Amino acid sequence: MLAARLHGVGDLRVAPEPAPDEPPPGWSLLAVTSVGICGSDLHWFTDGGIGENRIETPVVPGHEFAAVALTGPLAGRRVAVDPAIACRACEMCRAGYENLCPTVEFAGHGTLDGGLREQLAWPDHLLHPLPDALSDDAGALLEPLGVAVHAVGVGHIRAGADVLVVGGGPIGVLAVQVARRAGARRVYVVEPLEHRRATALRCGADAAFTPADGAAAVLDATCGRGADVVIEMAGTDGAIATAVEAIRPGGRIALGGIPSQHLSSFPAAAARRKGLTFAMVRRMNDTYPRAIDLATSGVDLDALVTLRRPLADAADTFVAAADRTGDKVVVTVSSG
Repeated sequence: MLAARLHGVGDLRVAPEPAPDEPPPGWSLLAVTSVGICGSDLHWFTDGGIGENRIETPVVPGHEFAAVALTGPLAGRRVAVDPAIACRACEMCRAGYENLCPTVEFAGHGTLDGGLREQLAWPDHLLHPLPDALSDDAGALLEPLGVAVHAVGVGHIRAGADVLVVGGGPIGVLAVQVARRAGARRVYVVEPLEHRRATALRCGADAAFTPADGAAAVLDATCGRGADVVIEMAGTDGAIATAVEAIRPGGRIALGGIPSQHLSSFPAAAARRKGLTFAMVRRMNDTYPRAIDLATSGVDLDALVTLRRPLADAADTFVAAADRTGDKVVVTVSSG
């Protein structure tokens, strides 16, 4: 089978590899169909890691993926794959927070190979049947939609709230749509790339601003009050500073962006004066059912895909994705 394996910065190699062994009980063999390239994948590709985590051994990237089950209870069915394998036994898992499991294994990170290969084995309980109405690409993009669902939940958005999303990449744009369905009255976006601001507007944002104008524009749009909630999805100190400036006193900032380095900073004096609450967004937690419901009732995941290429071209596809000239980039592995 073919697999794309990341050996170091910019060094993604597509080559034949042995097929997976017979899966153990409780696991299914999958034929991967579609893989989305995430911003965190690009951190590994362009920076050699994320924060304090670095590439130590070559790994197959890809944690946004859909597949066809070849064996197991869902054999013959198309599935979306939850990429996080929690222990299901620790305090956090038993409390219902598997995303906070301290020993969680995550597809495409560390030593656990991800979805950019033709076949793999995965736990049955992490496979979610895809409705006929959803394409294979949409099945892969249920993962970033799930992150957006989780981020909006962490933001504690109430009906009638004014919401700011900082970072208009695919997850940020999905957060716009999820926030709207959570009852937000107005949703604004701050994003440096013009084409992504246009995408945000097409997907329901009331206005989209550049970082240079963002905080002042949000304050102006809210008559000086500021946003009630900010969903930060850019992963930069500048984005956090915009969030602090644009939010109202007593507001809540959900930090979902992943920085290149292991430290982030924020304007502490302004945050203290406003009495702000910062909440961290750790991936997602049991959001696939909600994501599937949203994707079959108006959130158009296929509309976000602006580039699609085969697995054999994965290296060039990562380079194209790193240029951020479009929205979502997808690697097609096989036909569903």
